[in-house]
Amino acid sequence: MVALARLGRGVRVALVWALLVALAVVVLYPLLWMVTNALKTNAELFGNPFALPAQWLWQNFAKAWTQGVGDFVFTSVSLTVLATLITELISAWAAYGLTRVSIPLNRTFTVIVLAGLMLAPTVALIPLVKLFQAWGLYDTFFGLLILYTAFRIPFTVFLMRAYMLDLPREVDEAASIDGASRAATFWRIILPMSMPIVATTIVLNVLQNWNEYLFAMIFTSGTGVETLPVGLADMMSKNGTQYPVVFAGMVMAALPMVILFFVCQRYFVRGLAGGVGK
Repeated sequence: MVALARLGRGVRVALVWALLVALAVVVLYPLLWMVTNALKTNAELFGNPFALPAQWLWQNFAKAWTQGVGDFVFTSVSLTVLATLITELISAWAAYGLTRVSIPLNRTFTVIVLAGLMLAPTVALIPLVKLFQAWGLYDTFFGLLILYTAFRIPFTVFLMRAYMLDLPREVDEAASIDGASRAATFWRIILPMSMPIVATTIVLNVLQNWNEYLFAMIFTSGTGVETLPVGLADMMSKNGTQYPVVFAGMVMAALPMVILFFVCQRYFVRGLAGGVGK
């Protein structure tokens, strides 16, 4: 019986490892394929797209950078950093107010904020375009910043509120007894205690803002406000015969997000489990 039990555990462990290896191959192989094709010539790519390059052409990355990827990266980085920072600050304050402060119509405000989760961006496109054109925000960096921030606040508040609901209220009472104001309690106690969910929402918002395509395509017209996804699509249409250069641009677009996820992986899992599971 002991031998059968050990055999069963060994089979289960082997199956788990086989599943993990298969998932790793499914996730990593497209990335490796993209990197190897970014280092080839056109002839090598079309001749055998699954083989390693005969000569590693690192200059393809330089070509992609000079053909516009540098400008696209600067726009995307600026937009992503500012939109994520504003979203985090507004959402953290909103979640704190909805969970730790007794205000009239608290539940009503909570429903109104979270109702934004039900608003699909595609439904609001036409009125938003008309509104932004009337206000002079169409085809501007500030217009995209407003869109990226507004549509991420409801989801971010949802996660932060769920996390803050489970934080002990005794810390607020202790801070109040010590003479701390609401702002001091938020900045010095509640926000540091909420860092797992803050890190989680930062990763989610950065990923969403970095890869966002719909708003960036519709609300810009290629006049210097192009983000990386839109710029890469435009570069592909202009340089369709230079696929290695396009692949090089895709690698530069994907690499920062891969690094960010691995750096914040521990906090991401903790925060997501706490924010959704409570």
